[in-house]
Amino acid sequence: MATAKLLSQPLIDPSEVLRPEPLHAGKPVSQFRDYTIDENDPIKERVRRLYHVMHKHQTVDFVRSRHEKWRKFDKFRAPILEALDTLNKLVDESDPDVDVPNIVHAYQTAERIREDYPDCEWLQLTGLIHDLGKFMAFYDEPQWAVVGDTFPVGCAWADSIVYRDTSFVDNPDGKDPRYNTKYGMYKPHCGLDNVLMSWGHDEYMYHALRHNGSKLPEIAHKVIRFHSFYPWHSGGDYMHLCNEDDMETLKWVKVFNKYDLYTKSDETPDIDALKPYYQGLIDKYLPGSLSW
Repeated sequence: MATAKLLSQPLIDPSEVLRPEPLHAGKPVSQFRDYTIDENDPIKERVRRLYHVMHKHQTVDFVRSRHEKWRKFDKFRAPILEALDTLNKLVDESDPDVDVPNIVHAYQTAERIREDYPDCEWLQLTGLIHDLGKFMAFYDEPQWAVVGDTFPVGCAWADSIVYRDTSFVDNPDGKDPRYNTKYGMYKPHCGLDNVLMSWGHDEYMYHALRHNGSKLPEIAHKVIRFHSFYPWHSGGDYMHLCNEDDMETLKWVKVFNKYDLYTKSDETPDIDALKPYYQGLIDKYLPGSLSW
């Protein structure tokens, strides 16, 4: 896919929004994404346990089974804000930085983008809905198949994956010669569109948006698809699978990550007051009742 097709409307230059961090980070940047093991810290221990289960079970066969289950989009119908309200009941067990309902994070991200870029509506709405697929946790999907960092399945696991040294020992793909080499079942520079990612809210939401005729620019869909792919956009791994279009996507994922990560805090936005503004954006890009 050519870069021009990714950008279906005039957009800001991603180089203009790269910065060390957005303002108002809830704590020093060095304290975000702390995955040190501390059995006496209940949040750190919760995170460690979730990733160990995730890395045991996220196999090629498992991911294919989730595509089969979830891409039927036959679970329910609801407009965006109604679906988003379900996240008021979800605390992300993979997140070491916050322990508040995920809907708070959705509005924090969107509002921080809006503050910096009041005219970039598509990016604001992307911030609001980027984690919406986490409602899968309310439909018999364990959180280890919903939240957390993503990574390709079907090839060797990168060193930058959290808990990499200990968490994959029981994953059968690591003993399968089809999947345990550098390229595994892929070709060099095949492009991330041709890579099977671990299953979670990112992959689900990407397909849900396209299924429902989203009018967001394609780069917004790509940002949502890869925003949790930390081994790539932060660790610098898996470049051997990327093509030229992925490098354009990477610029925007890096932009978005600053707002996704550093806006996390215990400060709760006035969600009810913000809903009318975001309903206006939804009416433009994702109107009506959608299939989930």
